[in-house]
Amino acid sequence: MPGFGQDVIICLGDSLTQRASRPGGFVQLLSQAYVRKLDVLNRGYGGYNSLWTLAVLKQCLPKRSEVTPASPKIHLLTVWLGANDSVLEWKKQHVPIPAFKKALTEIVHTVTSPSSEYYSPETKVILLSPPPINTIQRAADLASRGQPLDRSFDHTARYAEVVRQVSAEENVPFVDVYERLWELCGQDEKRLEQYMVDGLHVNDEAYGIIYEDLIQAIRTHYPELDPEYLQPVFPTWDQLDQHNPNPQSRAII
Repeated sequence: MPGFGQDVIICLGDSLTQRASRPGGFVQLLSQAYVRKLDVLNRGYGGYNSLWTLAVLKQCLPKRSEVTPASPKIHLLTVWLGANDSVLEWKKQHVPIPAFKKALTEIVHTVTSPSSEYYSPETKVILLSPPPINTIQRAADLASRGQPLDRSFDHTARYAEVVRQVSAEENVPFVDVYERLWELCGQDEKRLEQYMVDGLHVNDEAYGIIYEDLIQAIRTHYPELDPEYLQPVFPTWDQLDQHNPNPQSRAII
C-alpha cells in the first residue's frame, strides 16, 4: 500500500520565490498558515527565466497517466516570474517580451488545459507580477562587485504589464506586486529601498505585504482554499478517542 501523501501548494518562480522560504518570506508564511492542511512546496530557482522554469515545471509535475488515487493533489500553483526575463539583452537570462508572454501562458496551460499531459483539474493558478526595480540600489550593489547595471526600471514595468495581460486572457487571479510596492513608496524609486534588499530582491516587509495580498486573492477567487476554513488532514488531539487511538486522514476539500 502506498504511503500517505498530503495534498500540496506549489510556489513556482525565480530567486524571489526561492528566498521566500526564509523566516518572514511569503512561502514560509503560507507554510505556517496551511500547516497540517496542505504542504507548501518551494519551487523557486534563483536566476531562472520563464523558459527555463517551464522546462523544470514539466519535470516537477506528474503526467496524467502517472496519477493514482493515492497521489497528492496540487490545489494551488503560484507563478512569480519576470524579474530575470526583463534583464537587458546582453544578459543570458533575457527573454523578449513575446517569448516571455508565450512561456508564461504555456505554464498556465500546463495544468489548466485538458490537452496537456500534465492537466490537473484540481489545480488553481495565481500569477504575480515582478516587483519594480530600484536601479539606484541595484547599480550600487553591482558596482561594488565591478559589474554594470543590468536592468531598467521601465523595461521591468513592461514585463509586469505582460503578467497582467496573461492573467486577464487566461482568466486567472493576479497579484500585482509591481503596482502594490510602487504605490506604497509614493511612486518614488529611491523610496523603494524600504521594500528591497538590493534593488532586485524584496525584504521581509515586502514579503509580508505580498503574503497578505496572496491570501486575499485566495479568499476572493478560491474561497474553498482559505486556510482559516480548511480542516486539518488528521484530527486534532482533543478529537481522538483515548481508548481507541487510531487517527485517520480525511479529505479537506
